[in-house]
Amino acid sequence: MAKINLNDPDILEAKEASKIWGHAENYVRLFMKQNPDKFPEGTVRKFGTTWVVTVEGMEAVTGKKDPRRQGE
Repeated sequence: MAKINLNDPDILEAKEASKIWGHAENYVRLFMKQNPDKFPEGTVRKFGTTWVVTVEGMEAVTGKKDPRRQGE
């Protein structure tokens, strides 16, 4: 089994990711409810009451690259 680095900056709490991409805090939750097939497999998951999403997932559903990396 592959080791997952939970310190990876590409793994984000959904509320934080939504803010980074300029959306309301509930963006990921609502988008997932309405369009679950738009997230690539393995890019979004609910842990208890918390949604977790990857940068890849956010880029796929928003069509925008990670705003934190604009200068790269």
